[in-house]
Amino acid sequence: MSLNIQLNGTATTLENVRTVHDLVIHLGYEGKRIAVERNGDIVPRSQHAQAPLAEGDRIEIVVAVGGG
Repeated sequence: MSLNIQLNGTATTLENVRTVHDLVIHLGYEGKRIAVERNGDIVPRSQHAQAPLAEGDRIEIVVAVGGG
């Protein structure tokens, strides 16, 4: 079953991705320092596995990049 969302401003269709945690794994961000916002609300890392994605959700993911 497919799911259509807005991911960082781009229309995206996902297959077999149901939670924020699934999306993080799908995108290859597992274990990285990221911030996830769903429909304007921050989703704490501790809630990624329980946070469902729904048709039309607006997801923003920011990856922290080290440097100096």
